[in-house]
Amino acid sequence: MLFVTLASLLAGFIDSIVGGGGLVLTPALFAVFPQAPPATLLGTNKGASVWGTAIATVQYNRRVQLRWQTIGPAAAVCFVAALGGAWLVTVISPQYLRKALPLVLLGVLAYTLAKKDLGRHHVPRFVGQHETLAACAIGLGIGFYDGFFGPGTGSFFVFLLVRLLGYDFLNASAGAKLLNTASNLAALLLFTLKGHVWWHFVAAMAVANVLGSLAGTHLALKHGTGFVRSVFIVVVSALILKTGYDAFLRG
Repeated sequence: MLFVTLASLLAGFIDSIVGGGGLVLTPALFAVFPQAPPATLLGTNKGASVWGTAIATVQYNRRVQLRWQTIGPAAAVCFVAALGGAWLVTVISPQYLRKALPLVLLGVLAYTLAKKDLGRHHVPRFVGQHETLAACAIGLGIGFYDGFFGPGTGSFFVFLLVRLLGYDFLNASAGAKLLNTASNLAALLLFTLKGHVWWHFVAAMAVANVLGSLAGTHLALKHGTGFVRSVFIVVVSALILKTGYDAFLRG
Protein backbone atom coordinates (compact mmCIF):
# COMPACT_ATOMS: atom_id res chain seq x y z
CA MET A 1 0.00 0.00 0.00
CA LEU A 2 2.79 2.43 0.91
CA PHE A 3 4.73 1.79 -2.30
CA VAL A 4 1.80 2.17 -4.69
CA THR A 5 0.53 5.22 -2.77
CA LEU A 6 3.91 6.95 -3.13
CA ALA A 7 3.94 5.97 -6.81
CA SER A 8 0.47 7.53 -7.16
CA LEU A 9 1.77 10.75 -5.55
CA LEU A 10 4.59 11.01 -8.10
CA ALA A 11 2.26 10.04 -10.95
CA GLY A 12 -0.16 12.81 -10.00
CA PHE A 13 2.70 15.31 -9.95
CA ILE A 14 3.92 14.37 -13.44
CA ASP A 15 0.43 13.98 -14.89
CA SER A 16 -0.67 17.44 -13.77
CA ILE A 17 2.12 19.12 -15.72
CA VAL A 18 2.29 17.27 -19.05
CA GLY A 19 0.69 13.87 -18.61
CA GLY A 20 2.64 10.62 -18.47
CA GLY A 21 1.78 9.64 -14.89
CA GLY A 22 1.03 6.13 -16.09
CA LEU A 23 4.77 5.81 -16.71
CA VAL A 24 5.14 5.66 -12.91
CA LEU A 25 1.95 4.21 -11.48
CA THR A 26 1.16 1.41 -13.92
CA PRO A 27 4.60 -0.30 -13.68
CA ALA A 28 4.46 0.10 -9.89
CA LEU A 29 1.13 -1.74 -9.71
CA PHE A 30 2.37 -4.52 -11.99
CA ALA A 31 5.56 -4.87 -9.91
CA VAL A 32 3.73 -5.10 -6.57
CA PHE A 33 0.92 -7.36 -7.82
CA PRO A 34 2.50 -9.54 -10.55
CA GLN A 35 -0.19 -12.23 -10.26
CA ALA A 36 -3.18 -9.88 -10.49
CA PRO A 37 -5.26 -9.66 -13.68
CA PRO A 38 -3.93 -6.79 -15.85
CA ALA A 39 -7.43 -5.36 -16.27
CA THR A 40 -7.75 -5.03 -12.49
CA LEU A 41 -4.45 -3.16 -12.21
CA LEU A 42 -5.37 -0.87 -15.11
CA GLY A 43 -8.77 -0.22 -13.56
CA THR A 44 -7.18 0.58 -10.20
CA ASN A 45 -4.76 2.92 -11.93
CA LYS A 46 -7.66 4.78 -13.57
CA GLY A 47 -9.53 4.90 -10.25
CA ALA A 48 -6.65 6.81 -8.69
CA SER A 49 -5.49 8.96 -11.60
CA VAL A 50 -8.90 10.35 -12.59
CA TRP A 51 -9.02 12.36 -9.37
CA GLY A 52 -5.65 13.97 -10.00
CA THR A 53 -6.51 15.01 -13.55
CA ALA A 54 -9.90 16.36 -12.42
CA ILE A 55 -8.35 18.46 -9.64
CA ALA A 56 -5.66 19.70 -12.03
CA THR A 57 -8.39 20.81 -14.45
CA VAL A 58 -10.03 22.86 -11.68
CA GLN A 59 -6.71 24.42 -10.64
CA TYR A 60 -5.74 25.34 -14.19
CA ASN A 61 -9.18 26.81 -14.85
CA ARG A 62 -8.69 29.26 -11.98
CA ARG A 63 -5.53 30.72 -13.52
CA VAL A 64 -5.70 29.91 -17.24
CA GLN A 65 -8.57 30.91 -19.50
CA LEU A 66 -9.67 27.39 -20.41
CA ARG A 67 -11.51 27.49 -23.74
CA TRP A 68 -14.63 25.64 -22.58
CA GLN A 69 -16.54 26.28 -25.80
CA THR A 70 -13.82 24.31 -27.60
CA ILE A 71 -12.51 21.80 -25.06
CA GLY A 72 -15.91 20.99 -23.53
CA PRO A 73 -17.40 19.37 -26.67
CA ALA A 74 -14.03 17.71 -27.36
CA ALA A 75 -14.12 16.17 -23.87
CA ALA A 76 -17.58 14.71 -24.58
CA VAL A 77 -16.32 13.21 -27.85
CA CYS A 78 -13.24 11.94 -26.01
CA PHE A 79 -15.41 10.17 -23.41
CA VAL A 80 -17.41 8.30 -26.04
CA ALA A 81 -14.29 7.47 -28.07
CA ALA A 82 -12.51 6.12 -24.98
CA LEU A 83 -15.50 3.85 -24.27
CA GLY A 84 -15.25 2.58 -27.83
CA GLY A 85 -11.54 1.93 -27.50
CA ALA A 86 -11.99 0.18 -24.16
CA TRP A 87 -14.68 -2.04 -25.69
CA LEU A 88 -12.47 -2.87 -28.67
CA VAL A 89 -9.62 -3.98 -26.41
CA THR A 90 -11.96 -6.69 -25.08
CA VAL A 91 -12.26 -8.00 -28.65
CA ILE A 92 -8.76 -7.66 -30.11
CA SER A 93 -5.31 -7.24 -28.57
CA PRO A 94 -3.46 -3.90 -28.83
CA GLN A 95 -0.07 -5.65 -28.77
CA TYR A 96 0.76 -4.62 -32.32
CA LEU A 97 0.93 -1.02 -31.08
CA ARG A 98 3.77 -1.78 -28.66
CA LYS A 99 6.52 -1.54 -31.28
CA ALA A 100 5.03 1.48 -33.04
CA LEU A 101 4.56 3.60 -29.90
CA PRO A 102 8.22 4.41 -29.10
CA LEU A 103 8.78 5.37 -32.74
CA VAL A 104 5.80 7.73 -32.71
CA LEU A 105 7.00 9.27 -29.45
CA LEU A 106 10.47 9.66 -30.92
CA GLY A 107 8.95 11.62 -33.78
CA VAL A 108 7.07 13.85 -31.30
CA LEU A 109 10.29 14.51 -29.37
CA ALA A 110 12.36 15.22 -32.49
CA TYR A 111 9.75 17.65 -33.81
CA THR A 112 9.52 19.47 -30.46
CA LEU A 113 13.30 19.82 -30.20
CA ALA A 114 13.63 20.97 -33.83
CA LYS A 115 10.94 23.64 -33.45
CA LYS A 116 12.50 25.79 -30.73
CA ASP A 117 9.51 28.16 -30.61
CA LEU A 118 6.89 25.40 -30.62
CA GLY A 119 4.38 26.06 -27.86
CA ARG A 120 6.10 29.15 -26.47
CA HIS A 121 3.37 31.54 -27.63
CA HIS A 122 -0.39 31.15 -27.37
CA VAL A 123 -1.68 31.94 -30.86
CA PRO A 124 -4.75 29.77 -31.62
CA ARG A 125 -4.94 28.90 -35.32
CA PHE A 126 -8.71 28.51 -35.51
CA VAL A 127 -11.75 30.36 -34.22
CA GLY A 128 -15.29 29.34 -33.34
CA GLN A 129 -16.66 26.17 -34.87
CA HIS A 130 -13.43 25.35 -36.71
CA GLU A 131 -11.47 25.27 -33.45
CA THR A 132 -14.14 23.11 -31.82
CA LEU A 133 -14.10 20.63 -34.71
CA ALA A 134 -10.29 20.42 -34.60
CA ALA A 135 -10.35 19.83 -30.84
CA CYS A 136 -13.07 17.18 -31.25
CA ALA A 137 -10.91 15.39 -33.82
CA ILE A 138 -8.08 15.29 -31.27
CA GLY A 139 -10.48 14.06 -28.59
CA LEU A 140 -11.81 11.37 -30.92
CA GLY A 141 -8.42 10.02 -31.96
CA ILE A 142 -6.51 10.17 -28.68
CA GLY A 143 -9.58 9.30 -26.59
CA PHE A 144 -10.01 6.11 -28.59
CA TYR A 145 -6.28 5.40 -28.23
CA ASP A 146 -6.49 5.89 -24.44
CA GLY A 147 -9.33 3.41 -24.13
CA PHE A 148 -7.64 0.91 -26.42
CA PHE A 149 -4.00 1.15 -25.31
CA GLY A 150 -3.16 4.24 -23.29
CA PRO A 151 0.56 4.96 -22.65
CA GLY A 152 1.50 8.57 -23.32
CA THR A 153 -2.09 9.79 -23.70
CA GLY A 154 -1.61 13.03 -21.76
CA SER A 155 1.55 13.89 -23.68
CA PHE A 156 -0.18 13.25 -27.01
CA PHE A 157 -3.01 15.58 -25.99
CA VAL A 158 -0.54 18.32 -25.09
CA PHE A 159 1.49 17.93 -28.28
CA LEU A 160 -1.52 17.99 -30.60
CA LEU A 161 -3.11 20.99 -28.88
CA VAL A 162 0.19 22.81 -29.34
CA ARG A 163 0.94 21.65 -32.88
CA LEU A 164 -2.53 21.65 -34.43
CA LEU A 165 -4.42 24.30 -32.48
CA GLY A 166 -1.55 26.73 -31.84
CA TYR A 167 -1.78 26.70 -28.03
CA ASP A 168 1.24 27.36 -25.84
CA PHE A 169 2.34 24.52 -23.56
CA LEU A 170 0.62 25.92 -20.48
CA ASN A 171 -2.78 26.34 -22.16
CA ALA A 172 -2.35 22.99 -23.91
CA SER A 173 -1.64 21.29 -20.60
CA ALA A 174 -4.77 22.86 -19.11
CA GLY A 175 -6.92 21.65 -22.00
CA ALA A 176 -5.28 18.23 -21.95
CA LYS A 177 -6.29 17.75 -18.32
CA LEU A 178 -9.98 18.08 -19.14
CA LEU A 179 -9.68 15.72 -22.11
CA ASN A 180 -7.70 13.21 -20.05
CA THR A 181 -10.25 13.37 -17.24
CA ALA A 182 -12.97 12.46 -19.75
CA SER A 183 -11.05 9.49 -21.15
CA ASN A 184 -10.10 8.31 -17.64
CA LEU A 185 -13.74 8.49 -16.54
CA ALA A 186 -14.83 6.43 -19.53
CA ALA A 187 -12.22 3.74 -18.86
CA LEU A 188 -13.02 3.75 -15.13
CA LEU A 189 -16.72 3.29 -15.89
CA LEU A 190 -16.02 0.26 -18.05
CA PHE A 191 -13.56 -1.28 -15.58
CA THR A 192 -16.03 -0.71 -12.72
CA LEU A 193 -18.86 -2.41 -14.60
CA LYS A 194 -16.52 -5.35 -15.24
CA GLY A 195 -15.49 -5.49 -11.56
CA HIS A 196 -11.87 -4.60 -12.26
CA VAL A 197 -11.21 -1.90 -9.63
CA TRP A 198 -9.67 -2.44 -6.18
CA TRP A 199 -11.48 0.38 -4.39
CA HIS A 200 -9.77 -0.35 -1.06
CA PHE A 201 -6.46 0.59 -2.71
CA VAL A 202 -7.93 3.39 -4.80
CA ALA A 203 -8.95 5.46 -1.76
CA ALA A 204 -5.41 6.08 -0.46
CA MET A 205 -3.91 6.25 -3.96
CA ALA A 206 -6.47 8.85 -5.03
CA VAL A 207 -5.64 11.14 -2.09
CA ALA A 208 -1.93 10.85 -2.90
CA ASN A 209 -2.60 11.46 -6.59
CA VAL A 210 -4.53 14.64 -5.81
CA LEU A 211 -1.72 15.92 -3.54
CA GLY A 212 0.83 15.28 -6.28
CA SER A 213 -1.47 16.95 -8.81
CA LEU A 214 -1.82 20.07 -6.67
CA ALA A 215 1.96 20.35 -6.32
CA GLY A 216 2.59 19.85 -10.04
CA THR A 217 -0.13 22.30 -11.09
CA HIS A 218 1.29 24.92 -8.71
CA LEU A 219 4.73 24.61 -10.28
CA ALA A 220 3.36 24.71 -13.83
CA LEU A 221 1.32 27.84 -13.16
CA LYS A 222 4.18 29.48 -11.27
CA HIS A 223 6.90 28.86 -13.87
CA GLY A 224 4.78 28.98 -17.03
CA THR A 225 5.16 27.71 -20.56
CA GLY A 226 8.95 27.27 -20.62
CA PHE A 227 8.84 25.02 -17.56
CA VAL A 228 6.00 22.91 -18.97
CA ARG A 229 7.85 22.53 -22.28
CA SER A 230 10.99 21.33 -20.47
CA VAL A 231 9.04 18.80 -18.41
CA PHE A 232 7.27 17.64 -21.58
CA ILE A 233 10.63 16.89 -23.23
CA VAL A 234 11.85 14.97 -20.15
CA VAL A 235 8.64 12.93 -19.82
CA VAL A 236 8.45 12.06 -23.52
CA SER A 237 12.12 11.00 -23.42
CA ALA A 238 11.35 8.73 -20.46
CA LEU A 239 8.31 7.33 -22.26
CA ILE A 240 10.47 6.51 -25.29
CA LEU A 241 12.93 4.60 -23.12
CA LYS A 242 10.19 2.77 -21.20
CA THR A 243 8.02 1.84 -24.17
CA GLY A 244 11.08 0.99 -26.28
CA TYR A 245 12.35 -1.38 -23.59
CA ASP A 246 8.91 -3.01 -23.25
CA ALA A 247 8.56 -3.42 -27.02
CA PHE A 248 12.03 -4.52 -28.11
CA LEU A 249 14.05 -5.77 -25.12
CA ARG A 250 11.63 -7.15 -22.55
CA GLY A 251 10.32 -9.85 -24.85
